[in-house]
Amino acid sequence: MRMDSVDARLADLRDLFLLRPDVVFLNHGSFGACPRPVFKAYQDWQLELERQPIEFIQRRSRGLLREARQVLGDFVGADADDLVYVTNVTTGLNIVARSLPLKPGDEVLTTDHEYGSLNSTWEFVCEKRGARYVHRTVPLPITDTEQIVDAIWSGVTDRTRVLFMSHITSPTALNLPVEELVHRAREAGIIAVIDGAHVPGQVSVDMGTLGADFYSGNCHKWMMAPKGSGFLYARREMQHLLEPLIGGRRGQALQASRMVDEHQYQGTRDLAAFLAVPSAIQFMQDHDWPNVQQACHELVRYARNAVAELTGLPPVVPDAPTWFAQMAVLPIPPCDMPLLRRRLLDEFAIEIPPIRWNGHHFVRLSVQGYNTRTDVTRLVEALDRLLPEVAF
Repeated sequence: MRMDSVDARLADLRDLFLLRPDVVFLNHGSFGACPRPVFKAYQDWQLELERQPIEFIQRRSRGLLREARQVLGDFVGADADDLVYVTNVTTGLNIVARSLPLKPGDEVLTTDHEYGSLNSTWEFVCEKRGARYVHRTVPLPITDTEQIVDAIWSGVTDRTRVLFMSHITSPTALNLPVEELVHRAREAGIIAVIDGAHVPGQVSVDMGTLGADFYSGNCHKWMMAPKGSGFLYARREMQHLLEPLIGGRRGQALQASRMVDEHQYQGTRDLAAFLAVPSAIQFMQDHDWPNVQQACHELVRYARNAVAELTGLPPVVPDAPTWFAQMAVLPIPPCDMPLLRRRLLDEFAIEIPPIRWNGHHFVRLSVQGYNTRTDVTRLVEALDRLLPEVAF
């Protein structure tokens, strides 16, 4: 795709977002950003709740949530009764981790690319149960998928009960070969738990095809739904293992599945973010999102090449959409990372996270439909000036 056509496609979307125009926002991956029409739908649901709370919560909420789950299920390839809305992936995977029947000596196998809060969750659960949380090193750079599969699967022992890994990693922005690893886990009788925080809306996913036992994704990131919207999916055969963090079943056969019965109702709470998810999906459909995703990917490719030329440091994965979509880490020389972040924001109005991981230094670039080549060029120019000044 030509860069001028990329700019034209993305420039048309900028005004549809609520982001401040004086900030170059290249950190969509952290918390997302909600388009104006989706945010309006969110506020409309809040207003409707407040106008008649009893009717909304007691008489309408189950049906409304059922409709919203159906739309989301169609989007991620899942039956509406095999998923529930949760506020975020951390919540969804806490339900899973705290429910699984781990015993002393059991092992949970993972990578060294996982999100900090979920590492803390598994460490907490394993310590309580006498199990072990086993990290497998997946070193950078990576050149082929077998390198990853072998690095992780070589950690499997006769004590391995759970395989936990990210579909797209948070600190390193890698699209991992989860399909192959889930398939191996299922064949070996190992429970496959996938962190899909960065997946829905950035790359296509189909729960039925993937075959994970448990999968949690965020809607507020790349799907651009309001903050506080995510989902937990469980294969029907595995739902009996899940124990609700709050409450439990409200009577008999209120919903269509045990999972929904036991996990959807959590007392009085604002459901608006969940109910606005269909509006976020409609927004993507209205704006030809596959082409927007492709345009964003081209901008990430442009940034990877430009920063590599600037620093002399090669990218960490090959230049292919199988490895990255709209988010990538850009290697930089060792430097004062907090100072770099502060100066990027204060002097160039660029919001982007520098990351130190396993001895590597990166900036993690996220490109969404509101970004243009001008934004990325500004980042490259800022790094050209600042990196020599903040280097160790």
